[in-house]
Amino acid sequence: ATGKPRRVTSEDCGEVSKDAFQAYTAELYAYLGLLENRLFSEGLHVLGAEPTAASAAQYLSAYFGERLSEEAVEAVAGMKADETLEDVRAALERSLALPSSSSSSAAMSSDGEGEGVGGKDGSSEGGGVALAEAVEIRSLLRRNVEELSGAMKALNGEYLLPAVGGDLLRDGPGVLPTGRNIHALDPYRMPSPAAADRGARVARAIIEQHRAANDGAYPETVSVNLWGLDAIKTKGESVGIVLELVGARSVKEGTGRVVRYELIPLAEMGGRPRVDVLCNMSGIFRDSFANVVGLLDDLFQRAAAAEEEPPALNFILKHALEMKAEGIDNAGARLFSNPPGDYGSMVNERVGTGDWEDGRELGDTWAARNAFSYGKGDERGSARPEVLQALLRSTERVVQEVDSVEYGLTDIQEYYANTGALVAAANAAKEEAGNKNVADGKPKKTFKPVACSIVETFGEDVTPRDLEETLRLEYRTKLLNPRWADAMASQGSGGAYEISQRMTALVGWGATAGFAEDWVYDGAHERYVEDEAMRAKLRKANPQAFRNVLRRMLEAAGRGMWNADQATLEQLRQLYADTDDELEGVKTRP
Repeated sequence: ATGKPRRVTSEDCGEVSKDAFQAYTAELYAYLGLLENRLFSEGLHVLGAEPTAASAAQYLSAYFGERLSEEAVEAVAGMKADETLEDVRAALERSLALPSSSSSSAAMSSDGEGEGVGGKDGSSEGGGVALAEAVEIRSLLRRNVEELSGAMKALNGEYLLPAVGGDLLRDGPGVLPTGRNIHALDPYRMPSPAAADRGARVARAIIEQHRAANDGAYPETVSVNLWGLDAIKTKGESVGIVLELVGARSVKEGTGRVVRYELIPLAEMGGRPRVDVLCNMSGIFRDSFANVVGLLDDLFQRAAAAEEEPPALNFILKHALEMKAEGIDNAGARLFSNPPGDYGSMVNERVGTGDWEDGRELGDTWAARNAFSYGKGDERGSARPEVLQALLRSTERVVQEVDSVEYGLTDIQEYYANTGALVAAANAAKEEAGNKNVADGKPKKTFKPVACSIVETFGEDVTPRDLEETLRLEYRTKLLNPRWADAMASQGSGGAYEISQRMTALVGWGATAGFAEDWVYDGAHERYVEDEAMRAKLRKANPQAFRNVLRRMLEAAGRGMWNADQATLEQLRQLYADTDDELEGVKTRP
């Protein structure tokens, strides 16, 4: 009746109506399907190691999806090095997983259509192309062994063949084999046409996601993270997101180089406003794409000066006018990063050492480290904390693109240290504005917490998800997944270290974005501490990493992120003390 979800147990399930329970089971079934089909990296990459048949099957299945049947994937993955496409075809025909060429042709000639065309059996034109491509990819994956010879050539100063870098799932087999001298992209052609189109689709989806959650209202300011390696791998999709939010497009010269980002007339924007964008740049993006930074700054400055447009349809202009009224200089600055020549938010360092009291502190650390404006002319790291704070106060949504299946939000520290800390900084700025109202004798200004959209662009679906939903998906499919855990733990010291780092990141997300759900910690405790075999494996492979796992669990409980019972906490304290003694060389009495 209230519209809020409720927890149902075996004792009170009779109180739930049949229709409500059926709706719940249908939703649960769909969610389990999403978890089952979610891609994740399994274990660490071993330099120069050829993928096993099982690993090759996973690659091929992820790449082709429904375009190739399970039987065809298994046949290609298991083919021997000296086997050909015809050998695979013959094997499939013998197993009846693939109609013979004659029967396939007969089927085609009867009605001109059929399951085979682009279908799953790999038999006719569309499927045949997919099967041939699968065999090519399998052959290229075998050449991973060239990584070692390539590394040796590089160390010896020898010539190494150049090749385009990228991701198999995103860019296709052209990125294989690995072990070559990879190059990225021409920064003067950013974003590429494909990246601009994909970025525009992402931006439109983000706007619709926001409107659906806010009674149809458009966001006034969206903060977009511009990361260097992401931009390189996606050819500038994050820049495409920014352009679409603002309402702009690339202008190119005859050679195809981008020379300007021009504002799209409001009349062509279908009645929607220009959304203001706070661009948080990584140090690599700032240094590698100075030309893009200059073009974006030029775009924002023109949008901030477009006084012929109504502020209600140009939030960049609206906010610039508000800042000017407060006497703030360069109210059109929108591109912020660390001080010149410096890198990182330092938030992960503080979380790593435990040197913090609350999320606001970490948000303040992020803001202090990212208060430097960049753009055209002499705008090369000018400290503009007042502009940054004004933009944080108006920020309603943070956008983070995840470009690869290899690393997600829970895998590396930089995501919570930037995305999570940016959310914390924006919430702190809004809270401070409300407190200022009270100091001025006005009613306290309430604010809606900043939302965060995560866009995973390594697949075809670019639907944005909320931060909390994405974190739950990642923890269920990685940290708490026995298959992932066993693969990591089997890789010795390095695997144990990776598990340990994900526990630190779990605390980091709780510190910055308030993500603190008991089931994650309960599951991690069950998987890595209560399981005696796993515990012994981690402790033997990397006792420092195992100690950190224990430390983060104790820290989470101490900071109120995890409601662990006293018996669990006592077990963790004892294990921590024993591991610490072991590392210090202290022998306890029998």
